[in-house]
Amino acid sequence: MKRAGSLRAAALSPRDVLRLGGHGLRARPLRVVLSALGIAIGIAAMASVVGISTSSRARLDRQLDALGTNLLTAGPGSTLFGDPAKLPEDAVAMVGRIGAVESVSAIGSVGDARVYRSDRIPVAQSGGIGTYAALINLPETAGATVGAGTWLNDATARYPAVVVGARAADRLGIGEPGPERQIWLGGRWFTVIGILDPVPLAPELDMGALIGWPAAQHYLGFDGRPTTIYTRIHPNQVEAVRALLARTANPAQPNEVDVSRPSDALAARAAVDVAFTGLLLGIGAVALLVGGIGVANTMVISVLERRAEIGLRRALGATRGQIRIQFLAESLLLSTLGTGAGLLLGSGVTAVYASVRGWPTVMPAWFVGGAVATALLIGALAGLYPAVRAARLAPTEALATT
Repeated sequence: MKRAGSLRAAALSPRDVLRLGGHGLRARPLRVVLSALGIAIGIAAMASVVGISTSSRARLDRQLDALGTNLLTAGPGSTLFGDPAKLPEDAVAMVGRIGAVESVSAIGSVGDARVYRSDRIPVAQSGGIGTYAALINLPETAGATVGAGTWLNDATARYPAVVVGARAADRLGIGEPGPERQIWLGGRWFTVIGILDPVPLAPELDMGALIGWPAAQHYLGFDGRPTTIYTRIHPNQVEAVRALLARTANPAQPNEVDVSRPSDALAARAAVDVAFTGLLLGIGAVALLVGGIGVANTMVISVLERRAEIGLRRALGATRGQIRIQFLAESLLLSTLGTGAGLLLGSGVTAVYASVRGWPTVMPAWFVGGAVATALLIGALAGLYPAVRAARLAPTEALATT
């Protein structure tokens, strides 16, 4: 009697619980795989969404760190009567006198100068490429880089030489610059000496043909008025200069000057990504709920099918608590199996997508921890009722139904 009492009082070790739970799952492999698949799909969907979104934001953060958030632009707005305004010719020089300004540059639109691949193209087929007079220090101020060829210098800025943006080069079918590479611009030939890389903070340059300020005045009759002023500010003085920029660029009519911070557009895009990610996470959560219901269904059926096993274990001295722990362990293992598969699948999708787009691959640690916690929660909730039901079976009742 003493020995039997000691057996009934014995507690299962964690290792024994895992062995019992694993044995219950191995006995029904197909059903286990199908049930875990629901959890895996939900976790994989959420992992892919979070991973891709986080990788995109990491790429954006790197881009902002490289480009800087201290760039301000000023351009002409509208007059009180709704007509297009103009900046003064000396606006660039006046902005450069602000103490916190580190560098200032500008472009000026030459609206009448159309750009064509050759002089044989019909006038109406200009392709939407804009012509701009550009100051020599534009790349370092606007954050532009030359992908092929060279940028304008003091010599080429006075002659019919042009640097085209990345999208403009594609539109014109220009792969490489050179002395033999010419485009028809403003009714005369200009030699393409360079092609810019995409400029995230100044996208207007991507569809532009940029010529020197003196050449634009001499060959195309440019009036010398800037249409966009690019200003690099000391990082700690951005907001202070932003408040002064309009009054400095056009003291007579500051209300006719539009001031913007290009990096704000990239930050706004990140905010949109966050909202979109929330929507997709909701969809993943629904899939996860369906997976949890599948686990609960599997465990309920398992209890019904294993009544004889439960009765035999009870007859041999297993307590109600040990029966509950066994079925809870099976449910937790089932959910954890699905979560592990889902994390692997979601991480793989993120890695492939990020590598194709040239992004860093990032899977937040908070999500991995949250996924594991979610798996344990789903497993506990899904297995709670079946475990309690199994524990309530009396040994005689369970053995009598076999």
